[in-house]
Amino acid sequence: MNLFGDRPEPTWPVAVGRVPPLADCWQPRPDQQALLPAGESGTVVLTQVLSGMGGVGKTQLAADWANGLWQRRSVDLLLWVDAGSRQSIVAAYAQAAVAVGIDSRMDGEQAAQWLLRWLADSGRRWAVVLDDLTRLADLTGWWPPAAETGSVVVTTRRSDSALRRDNRVLVQVGLFTPAQAHEYLTSKLTAHPGLNNDIDGVAADLGYLPLALAQAAAYIIDREITCGTYRSRLADRRRSLEHFLPEPESLPDEHRATVAATWSLSIEHADTLRPAGLARPVLRLASLLDPNGIPAPVLTAAPVLDWLSTVAGAQVTADDVYDAVRNLHLLNLATHDPGNPARSLRVHALIQRATRDQTPAGARDSATLAAADALQAVWPPIETDPDLGQALRANTEHLHHTNPDPLWTPEHGGHVVLFTAGTRLGDTGQVNAAADYYQRLHHTAHQRLGPDHPDTLATRGNLASWRGQAGDPAGAGAAYEQLLADFLRVLGPDHRDTLATRSELASWRGQAGDPAGAGAAYEQLLADFLRVLGPDHRDTLTTRSELASWRGQAGDPAGAGAAFEQLLADQLRVLGPDHRDTLTTRSELASWRGQAGDPAGAVAAYEQLLADQLRVLGPDHPNTLTARNNLANWRGQAGDPAGAVAAFEQLLDDRLRVLGPDHPNTLTTRNNLAYWRGRAGDPAGAVAAFEQLLDDRLRVLGPVHPNTLNTRNNLAYWRGRALGGT
Repeated sequence: MNLFGDRPEPTWPVAVGRVPPLADCWQPRPDQQALLPAGESGTVVLTQVLSGMGGVGKTQLAADWANGLWQRRSVDLLLWVDAGSRQSIVAAYAQAAVAVGIDSRMDGEQAAQWLLRWLADSGRRWAVVLDDLTRLADLTGWWPPAAETGSVVVTTRRSDSALRRDNRVLVQVGLFTPAQAHEYLTSKLTAHPGLNNDIDGVAADLGYLPLALAQAAAYIIDREITCGTYRSRLADRRRSLEHFLPEPESLPDEHRATVAATWSLSIEHADTLRPAGLARPVLRLASLLDPNGIPAPVLTAAPVLDWLSTVAGAQVTADDVYDAVRNLHLLNLATHDPGNPARSLRVHALIQRATRDQTPAGARDSATLAAADALQAVWPPIETDPDLGQALRANTEHLHHTNPDPLWTPEHGGHVVLFTAGTRLGDTGQVNAAADYYQRLHHTAHQRLGPDHPDTLATRGNLASWRGQAGDPAGAGAAYEQLLADFLRVLGPDHRDTLATRSELASWRGQAGDPAGAGAAYEQLLADFLRVLGPDHRDTLTTRSELASWRGQAGDPAGAGAAFEQLLADQLRVLGPDHRDTLTTRSELASWRGQAGDPAGAVAAYEQLLADQLRVLGPDHPNTLTARNNLANWRGQAGDPAGAVAAFEQLLDDRLRVLGPDHPNTLTTRNNLAYWRGRAGDPAGAVAAFEQLLDDRLRVLGPVHPNTLNTRNNLAYWRGRALGGT
């Protein structure tokens, strides 16, 4: 069939449209290029859709592929189409139709339709690149046909499911690898050896985004600054990202926009998708949080929904937020992984920064407070999901680093989530990390609120407490002594914070080796609590508990037991039988009963208590696990070491599952299991267990922590027993 009528057949091969040149120092990406169709004659090649965020190099990959086909003479027609609009697609098709011999008097759409028939029937080898497809509807009716002699590559920021059907394969184009980024910047700066002092640091700061690396290299060369200086400038949050990119007329490699402006059209487009007007504010909030993953519950927490409803001027639901997140995902402005609720939404750090730069200060501050309130709202009081806990801490720290001002005000002090992040860190067993966190938080509070603000004083208290739990009880006591002087000066002797500080000081005095002094301090404190708060206040009852405990530790277990019996009667009356404080007092009473010489009575009391804790708190609550620990221990003390071993083995499995291997309570369970293994007649097994435990306590707690020293003592004892000692 002669498709050309009386016109002469063109001189083959024919190229229509301008293939962009490859970037200077272009980096081959074998992992991505291998996914493109070979374009060889006689093979059926599916349409490949290169999808990815703006700036990852989709067009460059397509250009390299097209140039390779042309240079190898693998095609008769190479057509490069700007797919930014339906009009430009039709115009390019019509131009190609003329180039391959159609009557030029045919109108545009007729010529374009003729080309599609020619691609299907001509038998010629051809390749079509549809670059930067923005709206899928623009290609409705204009997709090139599937043909044995044809190849199609589409580049787009979209990732809609429609791109995966009808013989189309969606290929996700990612960032440079660290090695590719290193090689690229090294090549760009070869002629400027004095500037390349921190290439890998620049690459990491820019998130290995090819477009950003190209523009950063141009900026470094044009300004003649080192990579280290560029990193310092980039870290300045007071300036927008545009300050660290070349002028528009100096963009490299024929870039049409700076990296900061590259995503603007995608954001605008995402904001038009249903629910209209929601994608942009969701992205603004996400731009303040951890780029490595935002927990799904944060995005739909009540404070976020309230904030979005205010911004949108209409009620916003969790389903609306989910749909807005999916729109960001479809436009490759974010990565949404519903199967990973702890880190459900990821946004590249540069998209985050560009978004923050375009967000008015008032909107940025209100979004910051909404995000902080949401983090606090979803943070569980007891962490049983380590991944979620780590993600919540990472998001809190990133939020604090990104926009700290709204989180610190003289009227409200530091936002509560800043304290929650540090306390939960210590609660998971990372006591040294918690102390370091509160050291930094105190520095910030001192700068922003002054030395006498209650929240500044509170950070000092938290720092002292975690320092003590990290193995320095004497240091904790000294810190609380200094803190008490400031509380007395600032708040007076009867303020609850002052009284609470006296309680902490007394406790750490006891833990530093002076239980009698702790008991005396609690006696004085109890008198003041009774005067200020009355006999039935929870703080008064707690002080009675501390006094009873230190009385026992000072050598009077029977007196401690009697005091706890009286306290239990009052807590049952005031708080009820299922209150946690009441259950804790029952645990203390059972323990002191055993220490007063009645281990069988302790076992019976713990068995009853455990049944109630399972009912009230559940099997995985730390207090339930502690009750199981104490029950196992008293079972051994009551003459059943084998039963203690079995109970500790079961408990260890649960503590590993709930708390993880490095939590202090998990390590304590291993210590107890090793001890009762020895008492059950296996001193060699006890030695092996204590040797392994010592390695872990050295790693987690350090060599001078009391628990580490205790493990060394136990190891020495059981080594002696294993050698036949007594």
